[in-house]
Amino acid sequence: MKRIFLVEDDPDIARNLSRLLGAEGYAVTRAVGQGEAMARLEGGGFDLALVDISLPDGNGFTVCTAIKQAMDIPVLFLTASGEEASVVTGLTMGADDYIVKPFRPRELVARIQAALRKYGRAGGVLRVGALQVDTAGGTVTRDGQEVFLSALEYRLLLVFANNPRTILTRERLLGELWDAAGEFVNDNTLTVYIKRLREKIEPDPAAPRYILTVRGLGYRLGDGHAE
Repeated sequence: MKRIFLVEDDPDIARNLSRLLGAEGYAVTRAVGQGEAMARLEGGGFDLALVDISLPDGNGFTVCTAIKQAMDIPVLFLTASGEEASVVTGLTMGADDYIVKPFRPRELVARIQAALRKYGRAGGVLRVGALQVDTAGGTVTRDGQEVFLSALEYRLLLVFANNPRTILTRERLLGELWDAAGEFVNDNTLTVYIKRLREKIEPDPAAPRYILTVRGLGYRLGDGHAE
């Protein structure tokens, strides 16, 4: 069961969200303000955080920063309509998405599921040729042998695995990886991580079978067989 960390001081909103998410199979842990949120972070173990920007004893920006420093999970802001400047600030500080109140329940659930997939936390096993990505355990194996990837290398592989029939431009990859591991990711850095990932997952990095270059367009996922 995926655990959602809800930071929301409004009791009615928190109650309705807890019911909605519980019905979807999520376990919800709630904090009513910045102070309680910081204390609950010490226990960890969350898969996603929903954070209200306006809190009685602080703000969601501080909570978002603390979450990102403590664990690699998506953070979605809950914000009142018309707070465009706050939304921009939140996204700049590392938030992954935002939901404007009042929101439609199905839209919220869809945004949560998309964020979990992006971080490989939706659960399940992705298989590509001899590669197997266990998104629940966060492990990668090739021919049954575990491949040890850094957080950013793992995220990069997930982007390809979750988009098997898509040509991914460098701009798209940079957008997916932005601040994924607390690092600044630029175009040169992306080239380095593509190279490192190939060195770890490809039988022959000089002749890639998984991360294929599409000249002039970007990259795409291969099936693991020689072309």
